[in-house]
Amino acid sequence: MNYSRLLKVSIFATGLSGIVAEYVLATMASYFLGDSVFQWTIILSLMLFSMGLGSRFSKKIGTKLIEYYIGLELILSLITSFSVLLIYTIMPYTASVDIIIYVLSCFVGFLIGMEIPLVTRINQEYEELKTNISGMMENDYYGSLVGGLFFAFIGIRFLGLTYTPFVVGGINLVVALIVFFGFKGIILEKKKLLISSSVVVALFVAGMSFSKPIVEYGNQSQFNEKVVFSKQTPYQQITITEWHGKHQLYLNQGKQLSTFDEWLYHEPLVHPVMSLTKGKVDVLVMGAGDGCAVRELLKYDRVSTITLVDLDSVMTSIAKNHPIFKKLNNDALLSKKVRVVNADAFHYLETTDQFYDVIIADFPDPRSLEINKLYTYEFYKLCSHRLRNKGAFVTQSTSPYYTTHTFRCIEKTLEKAGFNTLAMHNHVYSFGEWSWVIGSKHFSSDQLKEKVSSAEIDHIEDLKWMTHDALKLLTSFGKDLVDVDTSKLQVNTVHNPTGYKYYEKGDWSYEF
Repeated sequence: MNYSRLLKVSIFATGLSGIVAEYVLATMASYFLGDSVFQWTIILSLMLFSMGLGSRFSKKIGTKLIEYYIGLELILSLITSFSVLLIYTIMPYTASVDIIIYVLSCFVGFLIGMEIPLVTRINQEYEELKTNISGMMENDYYGSLVGGLFFAFIGIRFLGLTYTPFVVGGINLVVALIVFFGFKGIILEKKKLLISSSVVVALFVAGMSFSKPIVEYGNQSQFNEKVVFSKQTPYQQITITEWHGKHQLYLNQGKQLSTFDEWLYHEPLVHPVMSLTKGKVDVLVMGAGDGCAVRELLKYDRVSTITLVDLDSVMTSIAKNHPIFKKLNNDALLSKKVRVVNADAFHYLETTDQFYDVIIADFPDPRSLEINKLYTYEFYKLCSHRLRNKGAFVTQSTSPYYTTHTFRCIEKTLEKAGFNTLAMHNHVYSFGEWSWVIGSKHFSSDQLKEKVSSAEIDHIEDLKWMTHDALKLLTSFGKDLVDVDTSKLQVNTVHNPTGYKYYEKGDWSYEF
């Protein structure tokens, strides 16, 4: 048997499984802790550091290298397979999920760091040093590439975080068994390794069998309401809960709407900005994959087309097909006027050649760098380029009281991008005080306030909250809860993400 080739194949496989194991933990950290750039940076940095520690520790192993290598793969098989289940199991009993994820990352990294030194030392019996070192590193790197491709195109999309860890752990288990039987003739601890392998196989099968209910249990523990739907997509965790007959939508544990009062949000989002236009209009809606903003737009016969751009096809599919949302949005996304585009909004604006009379930006709060770019000067300039001269723009702009710096930063950034602005606010019971900012290249700020306050809304059917008096209140603000010197606020840009920084610092007393 070609022992050297067998060892290189094993390193290729462990390179694949190792990188995927860390991607799984980084994704878990992003979902539960937020700020994916920070979490991926920390997880991968801890992994690489721990790999160095593992590599250093491996020199303490002087004999029975093959036996230790097989044992190492068996341990990795268990740790990687059960990492997500462990997190979900412990989650209901601790608030320190971050510590658990970071410790697991360090442990996995430490074990991975021992692999190449051990296998290289085993292989020195069969190859000279220069071929041995380059061959091992080469196969490890190739395996990492395949692992990355697997995670991006198969694991996260089709297997999710429930079953991808078991695929990864299964690879480690297979490596252990192949090496065991390949080197069986020279292994001294056959009986111990065979028993250990049998135990790991049994645990592996049991874990696969009980993984789904454990994940469901852990997911339910994160919410006070009953979870009636949960789906992990390549971009986010989508959860729908039910409480007293009302439903709530969460993205990565951040509440997006409640059927109890969502119109208190969506009516101010849509109708004031629509009042600034006349005649037939083409509308671009970005975000708002739940379909509620589109529902409000379809109350206007003069709306010719609606282009809905949402990154996540699963979210728009839920809006189209899930009974709760079909009823909530009145089958809005099935209208012939509506075209759904599943794409990044920033990229869409960069590449489209379409112009619009109304542009609505309804994104989650800028709690991460990825979302923050949708509140930047560069993004608003793109919106300006795609907006017809007499058109109108509106964006949700977080809470004016609990995230005052971010709210004022969004307003200032829009002004920097060439818009005259009008801030609005309303009390949404599920969220507290909330805000939107309208932008116009045609009307002055005073004109915007006058037109919105006196908008004709009698012709709009099925308004649940908005009245003429309410329109006047939308644009009336008292003093900010937090004193903000807007002259010192920095404009939010891609390269200087101040909106994200202000939001991260926060002015709130609780998290939305």
